[in-house]
Amino acid sequence: MDFANETVEDDSALTARSLVQPAIIARFSRNTSVKPMTIVKKPNAASRNYFSQRLRLHYLDWGNHDKPTLLLVHGNRDHCHNWDWVAENLCDDYHVIAPDFRGHGDSEWVIGSSYSHSEYVYDLAQLIHQQDLAPLTIIAHSLGGGVALRYAGIYPENIKKMIVIEGTGGPPGELDQRPPHERMREWIESTRTVSGRIPKRYPNLEDAYQRMHEANSHLKEDWARRLTVHGANQNEDGSYSWKFDNYTHCMSPYDMPRDDVKKLWGRIEAPVLLVSGADSWFHAQGREDAIPYFKDARHEVVKNAGHWLHHDQLDEFLALARLFLDE
Repeated sequence: MDFANETVEDDSALTARSLVQPAIIARFSRNTSVKPMTIVKKPNAASRNYFSQRLRLHYLDWGNHDKPTLLLVHGNRDHCHNWDWVAENLCDDYHVIAPDFRGHGDSEWVIGSSYSHSEYVYDLAQLIHQQDLAPLTIIAHSLGGGVALRYAGIYPENIKKMIVIEGTGGPPGELDQRPPHERMREWIESTRTVSGRIPKRYPNLEDAYQRMHEANSHLKEDWARRLTVHGANQNEDGSYSWKFDNYTHCMSPYDMPRDDVKKLWGRIEAPVLLVSGADSWFHAQGREDAIPYFKDARHEVVKNAGHWLHHDQLDEFLALARLFLDE
């Protein structure tokens, strides 16, 4: 989930980054009336690592290596478990891989540099290259959609099909037309501000869950709890913080020009399904129609769904996905 303002106080020490174990789920119910949730994960979903620019990056591998590869790519300040329900429904028919971007989930954080789409594209390219995943199908969400579409334009021969959930909007640097001194000044000052903060600390997982649920009111209670468990680390003092690096708030002030991005879209030979939620801020803003820039693309809108439509209307999304993938 993308929490826009989850920082407080100064950066005197980084939080402990040990992986939250399912056993701590019981702490949800300590001093509350809410029953703890049991995390159910198919036994063939294995945590694995690969390296990109000397960073150790994490991904989930759902097995079935003899099946066609399906890569699930999450959005900004999210993590690979965002896809658990999609993966559990598709892993019998596909070799499902779900990575954590750098600075997200259980992947390492960048030290001494900022985050940008170019680095995310490189990470994706490294995973596909190192694990010999091509040709493959990709389902991607939000920032992950933008990154995956760029990769597909660079390596169109590696892509069979793509499903992109609200991923054509572009990062701020791609769309920002302000004078360069204003853009650079804002980036410098926002980065300096983040350097003086540490992630917000929640006394317990229940409080973190409440924040998760506030971020997406469509989300089912047990799903919000599952995402909270996998999206939070326990700090040394017993509190909890989200796993993502706060510096992901400060993306590069300059990005690939929008016209170049469209040129990459135009190089994609594979069929592309663009999906958006009728109740999403993305859909409400009337973002530019991207269909004309693709060789083979169509757009579907899912009713009663927000930005995380694959959570809000899982069955409908899976029906759309299977129909498209089986064509």
